[in-house]
Amino acid sequence: MAFIPKDAEWYVAEIVEEIRVEDDSRNVLLRNLTLIRADSPTEAYEKALRFGRKGEVEYDNPEAKRVRVIFRGISHLDVIPDKLEDGAELSFQSQHGVSQEQIAGILCPKEELDIFRKIRKLDVPDFTSAEVLQEVEDLLKRIQL
Repeated sequence: MAFIPKDAEWYVAEIVEEIRVEDDSRNVLLRNLTLIRADSPTEAYEKALRFGRKGEVEYDNPEAKRVRVIFRGISHLDVIPDKLEDGAELSFQSQHGVSQEQIAGILCPKEELDIFRKIRKLDVPDFTSAEVLQEVEDLLKRIQL
């Protein structure tokens, strides 16, 4: 078993969800890093499962196609060894015998980091919620009055 500090309170789980849209053979896989407050690894695991199951939903997209979000499981669960504060280490991975080329291959310039990347239209199934879009449209109409 991994080292768990005695005062550990926080864990990070990667919850995996699959999105399927009616009449579309493609799917979308989401890997969501989720912060979990727990008193033990077992409690953290059980909470991660609950969070994953809670995320399972069905709704219609704007084309009236049924969208299903399916919880597939947990791909990563680890303790956060530090107190949550600026600069705290949330998780780490260790690799051995990594070449300089491999190291360079995992590093990204600022503009390629997800947070700075320009939004672009992807060829993926439309898993937009028609209900949410309608709520936004209604809200915008009320604001414009």
